[in-house]
Amino acid sequence: MHIKHTFILILLSIFFIACTHKAPYTNRAQMILISNQQELALGEQSYEKTLKKSKVITNTKESKRVKDIGRKIAQVTKKDYNWEFNLIENSAKNAFCLPGGKVVVYTGILQIAKNDSQLATVISHEIAHALARHGAERVSAGMLSQGIQAISNIVLATQDSKYNKMFNIAYGLGAQYGVLMPYGRLQESEADEIGIYLMHKAGYDLNEAVKFWENMSKGEKENFEFLSTHPNSKTRIENIKKIISKLKLSKK
Repeated sequence: MHIKHTFILILLSIFFIACTHKAPYTNRAQMILISNQQELALGEQSYEKTLKKSKVITNTKESKRVKDIGRKIAQVTKKDYNWEFNLIENSAKNAFCLPGGKVVVYTGILQIAKNDSQLATVISHEIAHALARHGAERVSAGMLSQGIQAISNIVLATQDSKYNKMFNIAYGLGAQYGVLMPYGRLQESEADEIGIYLMHKAGYDLNEAVKFWENMSKGEKENFEFLSTHPNSKTRIENIKKIISKLKLSKK
């Protein structure tokens, strides 16, 4: 019985320490069980694998656009990451940012992002996921749901295929095909909010963020929101408009 109580106290202590993390800008309390260093190591591995199995577009107008916009947004994050921005040939309308500022934009998203501010919208959104450590949150939740009690074992993450797989899933990175899985609704909405703040600080037109998500929603078949991991497009756009209005009021 004494051992059981001690074990419960240890788990509660871990849980308490893990929940001391706060998301940037929103200050939402987060449960994160892995360190920045462990997260960065896993991110670097996944990034290198992604580039090796992909066709990276270089020395084109569009690839330069991605790098220029990305660097401008990265500058306002005040994060001393080894930032990289790459355009990859892929028809998927998506992008992602791995820990440490490793950003990948698929050529498919360029059909939706009609100008620099709209492209800044998606890059800011993906960078926001990384800044808020949403993937680390998902890894932590996965650890708990799988009953991983020896938290110290995560130190072996960079060598353990089980943790690498968990990491790829948590960050929405399909290890084989580069297919992105959606974040949860709360994290998506938070990334929208943080992304708008980053766009604002970088000097992009916030009204184009609304237009970007309107472009994304065209042709979509909306599901009931409570059945979806993403906010439905109408809700997402309305929330973004509220964030923009709040920012405009704060400037007066």
